[in-house]
Amino acid sequence: MNKKNVVFGFLGNVLDQRGKGRKRWGRWRPTVDVCNHPELPVSRLELLYQACDQRLLTEIVQDIHTIAPQTQVNPVEVQIRDPWDFEEVYTCLLDLAKTYQFDAEAENYFLNITTGTHVMQICWFLLAESRFYPARLLQPSPPEKNTAKAENVLSVAEEHQHLCSRGQINIIDLNLHRYDQILTRFQQYASQATELLKSGIATRNQHYNQLITEIEQVASRSHAPILLSGSTGAGKSFLAKQIYQLKLNQHQLSGQFVEINCATLCGDNAMSTLFGHHKGAFTGAITARSGLLKQADNGLLFLDEIGELGLDEQAILLKAIEEKQFYPLGSDKLVSSQFQLIAGTNRDLKQAIAEGKFREDLYARINLWSYQLPSLAERKEDIEPNIDFELARFAQEYGIMPRFNQQSRSRYVNFATSATALWTGNFRELTASITRMATLATQGNITLVQVEDEIQRLQQHWQQGTIADALIPSELDEFDRYQLEKVLEVCRKSRTLSEAGRYLFAVSRAQKQRANDADRLKKYLAKYDISWEQIKTDLVKTF
Repeated sequence: MNKKNVVFGFLGNVLDQRGKGRKRWGRWRPTVDVCNHPELPVSRLELLYQACDQRLLTEIVQDIHTIAPQTQVNPVEVQIRDPWDFEEVYTCLLDLAKTYQFDAEAENYFLNITTGTHVMQICWFLLAESRFYPARLLQPSPPEKNTAKAENVLSVAEEHQHLCSRGQINIIDLNLHRYDQILTRFQQYASQATELLKSGIATRNQHYNQLITEIEQVASRSHAPILLSGSTGAGKSFLAKQIYQLKLNQHQLSGQFVEINCATLCGDNAMSTLFGHHKGAFTGAITARSGLLKQADNGLLFLDEIGELGLDEQAILLKAIEEKQFYPLGSDKLVSSQFQLIAGTNRDLKQAIAEGKFREDLYARINLWSYQLPSLAERKEDIEPNIDFELARFAQEYGIMPRFNQQSRSRYVNFATSATALWTGNFRELTASITRMATLATQGNITLVQVEDEIQRLQQHWQQGTIADALIPSELDEFDRYQLEKVLEVCRKSRTLSEAGRYLFAVSRAQKQRANDADRLKKYLAKYDISWEQIKTDLVKTF
């Protein structure tokens, strides 16, 4: 399929206005000339103009229709008070790019850099380079010699056929060395991509800021997989969504963001969810399913906790990453998908490889760009700006702006950034904490009393986690772990061993003639080498 050519350009109120009446046909006018090259037929011209140039616009549109009736001219009115103001021009063109429906698969895009001020030309270059416009640059130039016929020998037929003086048209790059001041200001706009990845949060942690800067460069310039490591709640999913938005803004992607936690997948369900299945592939497969990899075609696929994938799924995923093709479950027909991959994990994948639980070749493929996200406890200088972010997010969702007073804010920030604040749940825990206080705030005012209540709630939660971490054996089935954690929670809240036993064995004790709840609980704890004294001692140490 031949792609259509689409050109963006400013109406030049100097170069495009040369000549009056029939004389104008013998003069070189860049906007008209762009549409007068058979070797580069223009299907559509997006012609940007100011309201004050309406008369010139009408004339240029009519002349283009005369020499190139196949060209659709789409006038786009812009409001630029000062065409030499970099910020105003750049913002105007950026806003246009954000709302324009680009279709890079069906159309080629070009930016006419001959018309307009130098600032306008530079802005075209910068927006093309950053891929806000998925376009190449066009520079029409006048002919070396004016070969147009004199006005008195031009017939109407000639005016309709070779009419204007045709120049040359080149696809070029701009030389920016003379525009150091403008380039310096452009760096401020380039930082917008980094701010997007941080969702506008003014983070202060130097290591994290350096990390985000590099991720922005990689995301903007590479289609290779990215591996995000970090503890649960460190922000892997959030960052993956921001990377997707960045790539979408730069027109690198046209598909959707698809996310799945691999820990939720098992057996045929894992294969079907990821790669799809053919009708009748297994019991219950009544209809065909496309699968997440296909849904992410031309988009971004985020596989969180990729270390939980089975070895069979890992093998098919590797082929899909390398070849962009895979077989759905129960099908012998290859399916293609041009997805980009971001993987997340809280596991040590090298250790998983040593244990035979993760493929080394898949790890090598997804480890080209690997980033370890620091936990919230490692970024305590970023807690305060994140508090402001969470308050603003709550306001956007619920329509009420919650606020601390000076005393309550100082108390909460001092606690949140102290050594005693563990933040074991990372940013999710901070989000939950702010949400609780904001929800309970009367008329949006978060008081000191509410802060103290929230601090106590967090301390109790961390205390429970500390006891569990210290007393629960590391090698334990999840079923037994959950049961033991609950027993320890009851013991922590109870004054005596007997009181805890009565609560835990309330149903079964009623069926016994002689209840010895304390002894039953003591024997249960002994299975894990835990004594009542240890629980109470660790409880005291926690405080």
